[in-house]
Amino acid sequence: MALFKLDLAALYNSPLPDLKAELHSFSQSLTSLVIHGLLRQRYVLGDSAMQQMAQSHFLDAKNIVLAGVKALTVHDTKKCETWDLGTNFFIREEDILTQRSRVEAVYSHIAELNPYVQVNISAASLDENTDLSFLKQFQCVILTDTRISLQKKINDFCRLQQPPIKFISSDVYGICARIFCDFGDQFEVSDPNGEEVKEIFVQSITKANPGIVTCLENRTHGLQSGQTVTFKEINGMSELNGNTHQIEVLSPYSFSIGDTSDLEDYTHGGIVCQIKTPKTVCFESLEKQLSNPSCLIADFSKPEVRSQNCMNVTLLVNEELVRWLSRSARGSLPPLAAAVGGIASQEVLKALTGKFSPLQQWVYIIIIFFFNIFVCRGDRYDALRACVGRSCVGCGAIGCEMLKNFALLGVSLSGKSGEIIITDPDLIEKSNLNRQFLFRPHHIQKPKSTTAAAATLEINPQVKISARLNKVCPATENIYSDEFYSKLDVVVTALDNVEARRYIDSRSVSNQRPLLDSGTMGTKGHTEVIVPNLTESYNSHRDPPEEEIPFCTLKSFPAVIEHTIQWARDKFESLFTHKPSIYNKFWQTHSSAEQVLQVKMKSRESLEGSFQVIKLLSRRPAQWEDCVLLARFKFEKYFKRKVSSLFWQSPKRPPSPIEFEFKDEFSEEEREAINLLERAISNNIHLQTTPILFEKDDDSNGHIDFITAASNLRARMYSIESADRFRTKRIAGKIIPAIATATAAVSGLVRIVAGYGFDSFRNCFFNLALPIIVFTKPAEVRRTQIREGISFSIWDRWTIHGKEDFTLSDFINAVQEKYGIEPTMVVYGVKMLYVPVMPGHNKRLKLAMQKLIKPSSEKKYVDLTVSFPPESDGDEDLPGPPVRYHFSQEDN
Repeated sequence: MALFKLDLAALYNSPLPDLKAELHSFSQSLTSLVIHGLLRQRYVLGDSAMQQMAQSHFLDAKNIVLAGVKALTVHDTKKCETWDLGTNFFIREEDILTQRSRVEAVYSHIAELNPYVQVNISAASLDENTDLSFLKQFQCVILTDTRISLQKKINDFCRLQQPPIKFISSDVYGICARIFCDFGDQFEVSDPNGEEVKEIFVQSITKANPGIVTCLENRTHGLQSGQTVTFKEINGMSELNGNTHQIEVLSPYSFSIGDTSDLEDYTHGGIVCQIKTPKTVCFESLEKQLSNPSCLIADFSKPEVRSQNCMNVTLLVNEELVRWLSRSARGSLPPLAAAVGGIASQEVLKALTGKFSPLQQWVYIIIIFFFNIFVCRGDRYDALRACVGRSCVGCGAIGCEMLKNFALLGVSLSGKSGEIIITDPDLIEKSNLNRQFLFRPHHIQKPKSTTAAAATLEINPQVKISARLNKVCPATENIYSDEFYSKLDVVVTALDNVEARRYIDSRSVSNQRPLLDSGTMGTKGHTEVIVPNLTESYNSHRDPPEEEIPFCTLKSFPAVIEHTIQWARDKFESLFTHKPSIYNKFWQTHSSAEQVLQVKMKSRESLEGSFQVIKLLSRRPAQWEDCVLLARFKFEKYFKRKVSSLFWQSPKRPPSPIEFEFKDEFSEEEREAINLLERAISNNIHLQTTPILFEKDDDSNGHIDFITAASNLRARMYSIESADRFRTKRIAGKIIPAIATATAAVSGLVRIVAGYGFDSFRNCFFNLALPIIVFTKPAEVRRTQIREGISFSIWDRWTIHGKEDFTLSDFINAVQEKYGIEPTMVVYGVKMLYVPVMPGHNKRLKLAMQKLIKPSSEKKYVDLTVSFPPESDGDEDLPGPPVRYHFSQEDN
């Protein structure tokens, strides 16, 4: 049970209900808000919600501590037992030997997660005879492992209070899990989805009833009927500016706004601004919901159900399901507990902040294909055997959550043939601590991989784990070779960018290894299972490329704050990285300015590049005053003199020059910066030109401050609304919003099961803000037919063996001889080796493959891409399978 309040009084001596310290689900996800290290979470929740969380009091574990509440009380009455080692990652074997209570065993581990949260423990009992009046001081009550009669009594009491106390109940019973929420008859949601408000440029507005708004250049507006918008900067139909209108969507590019027939004619310009309006959500009591439940459907590959997220259902007794549940209910599947815990934790944040749409009112997740008959052995894995027998090979997660799940599952035990191999070249930063719960403040600047491995062994000393520091990329293929991949049973990724995912996917496919991929962005998450010869791969689908800002827009026609921030980021790179690098490179080959002039003039060489270096040298500051003069010069250049007189048309805005205004009084931060620079100059008269790489996470280096100031000055020139430092940092640093609840949820939703067929695998997408959970079957592998009797899938690989003088022509002939079809194109990486229409290709055919590819001495083969002619003239070439070319004859 967990309790929230704004007043600290009388919290810690109150009688509290019986809880498991792990709480099967909650300890997997409840995290707390702190000022330190919560940048990515602030981008998810916003400052208002963060402040509300920081004032709240909570009774329970990990994820809420990481999220940043003011106080936390952990309650439990039971002693540690062997069974707990398979479900509670904070309980150790010595806790069982010393017969410690579970609440005492977990207390220190929870407390060290976040030094800003006050953590307390309680072992008081609570039953149907307890006076519940002490609950009046709390905002939210969370129950787990509680009898249904007591749940109903506490829920009824919470509903009678004014305002109602928020009520959440969550449990995991072996292969089944459920969550129930009741936030009162009328719960106000301030922001239903958490998405940024949309701003759309206007192409035209008709003078009619209803008036129709068309987006500029047929860009999609992304709005929905019933939403509210306002207008600004409209010319001609100015009555619309500042007024709100409810819209009706007509197409992806247009919508109606009501009667505009009495307004002036629209001439040009204008921006549509979405307005988020609060909504009221009505809940029913647990008593009513038990007889007529309203459920969120966790859809298992039923596309027709996806649009019906919340619906009333009648529960029918399924005898087979009851048998599975009764056999496994005593157990706990750690990944399922992690997933449910992440979902439940997000509901806690909604109850406290009013941000995001709450769960209405039940969610059930049942993993029926896991179950097998088991026999208890009296060790730490009995809770797992109760759910899955001996069939589970492994379950993945993201980073620390993934390793925690592996440890609880007993993956790769010592004395067996298995091993967990983790690699990460990064060091632990302060900002990592609020989501990567295996790390502590004293781990900062230590390697992530070795630290995480040590923490995993604390959870389960029986696990065999190896930590590495090498990045997995083409440059390290001598380390992560085909031989390395061939020894793996499964590849699990915890990556944060598409390029890395695509590379790992290609290596896994090439080496016929199953791959588990997962990722999060804010409250959204996805999991994908990739199985050799059964499913498509990650590279089989392509997301649309990220839209880049045209150079002319950045240079002369900024229209939104993102344009001015990118312009400022480019100026930072030019001033502090690119030009100093050119300067240093130049002086590495020239000893002095005189030597440059003499050599260049005598040899009549071009002085190209020299002028830039000489200009930098002439302006090189020697003291603080020189820096001020240079900054003043740049101000005049960027914000006054470079105001061009171009042709302007909406949404392009004409710039207005900014007159420099000197402030007599410096702020405290400005004075500190001046003092630091003066000390640096006095200590080093001969300043070195050192290129500065952009670093967003160090708030003391001034990088984000420079970009914020430059961006907002340019925004002022073009009458664009400025952005504060916090928003500028997210855009300039391309920071992906993240929150621990989604990380915990996704960690339990990616899995692979040995011994089951294609129908056993599931991909998942969820958005905890709405909430939506969708399970789907992965895309089945497709076979491409090149000719009758010749077909392939992404999992097929053709092989050609060459010799030292093997030419490209020999390679093409070998493919035709072996597979019966001549390729029309041969590509190595991005290098085209053979294209028939390429001038001079006949010459290239005679070149040896080694000269064309230029492999390293230790490279024994390369993977090439080939394509084949279409069956009908005019069609595109048919893509072929990867062809592995070996630089040696096939062994006899």
